[in-house]
Amino acid sequence: MTDRRESGFKDLTRLSVAADRLRTAIDPVDRSERVPVTGAVGRVLAEDVTAHRPLPGHDRAAADGYAVVAEDTFGAGNRSPAVLRLDGSDGGDGSDDDEPTVSPGTVRRVEDGNRLPAGADAVVRIEDAGRFGADVEVGAAVATGANVTSAGADVEEDATVFEAGRRVRESDLALCPSLGRSRLDVVARPTVGVVPTGDELVEADPGPGEVVETDGLVAATFAERWGGKPNYRNAVGDDRHALRAAVERDLTKDLLVTTGGTGVGETDRVPDVVADLGEVLVHGVAVEPGGSAGIGVVRETPVVMLPGEPVACLVAADRLLRPAVRSAGRLTRQPHPAVETTLAEKIPSTVGVRTFARAALDEEEATAGGSGERADPVAGPVSSAGAGGLSSVAAADGWVVVPESREGVPAGETVTVEDWEYQP
Repeated sequence: MTDRRESGFKDLTRLSVAADRLRTAIDPVDRSERVPVTGAVGRVLAEDVTAHRPLPGHDRAAADGYAVVAEDTFGAGNRSPAVLRLDGSDGGDGSDDDEPTVSPGTVRRVEDGNRLPAGADAVVRIEDAGRFGADVEVGAAVATGANVTSAGADVEEDATVFEAGRRVRESDLALCPSLGRSRLDVVARPTVGVVPTGDELVEADPGPGEVVETDGLVAATFAERWGGKPNYRNAVGDDRHALRAAVERDLTKDLLVTTGGTGVGETDRVPDVVADLGEVLVHGVAVEPGGSAGIGVVRETPVVMLPGEPVACLVAADRLLRPAVRSAGRLTRQPHPAVETTLAEKIPSTVGVRTFARAALDEEEATAGGSGERADPVAGPVSSAGAGGLSSVAAADGWVVVPESREGVPAGETVTVEDWEYQP
């Protein structure tokens, strides 16, 4: 590994290369757990979901009308209706009996969705029949199965409804219980150890030279949102032995994340510790902010080393930790929602470095077009430099990503503002 304390970050790894190296170091989780259907949304199925019962579970009427024996209607027409006897003393849907039946020569009133009475094999629409006292005149013949939804017509018993690997959606909540599936086997969430580092970190009420720990908290929060199961640890100082013990403690996790200690100062020891215990794959990524980020592997556990500056930590977490967690959990990585708009001020950037410029959307600056319709809001950079400005993150609506090939983006150009805080 290059001695960064001597050379600094002169040679940086492109973000795409760093992400690929991290991806190859990750083994997708092969554990599963059984969870209630309501808790499975967003999770990945570990096994096929099969129907424990058919859907619908019985033959049912597909129209309002009368349940009949189809053969009783053969030859019926408006001029020569079939006259059948109405069963069911209530004269309604025939549900006064526990198990209503229809015998030849009789009918029962049913409504769309009712269970088809035993003995019936068709339904005459209400428009094609007329009731006269206890008799019903059927003016149109129906075939066997007419206006009936058969048991299993939607899903047959034992049929495979969803295959392993599918991400459970909200709409699946209605189907699974209907098929007798109240619990599902899903891929376990990848475990993520989160270790904040730095002698200066405190939980609250910082004194001179102290800083409230937030990077680890944010990384743990996002790791959970992205599909992981984080274990947020207490901050560890910059002592090499303490850092070594902290890294080794979480090697049972699927993924380890550290925050801070990735620069070129004398107390920035995290990459050194990772190198001593395993291998540093990347230290220094061509992104701004977040260039001091790194990735490594210790005893087959991938390690993501995030910078200590808050904005740099956020950028590196989104571009490295997020795909790592998603990959470990067998989840696809969804793009951030974005809006195209006009840039109000120039965004500076360096060729060869991917820049993430925080931007705010200004509705008041939007101008009306010739049609009188309101135009898209204008995007103004909150800050394109500096990696520690927490307030700039709060003020931003997203970021504009400037590719490595560009040396800045001039005002007036159409840009895309990505919302990094979306729910995946």
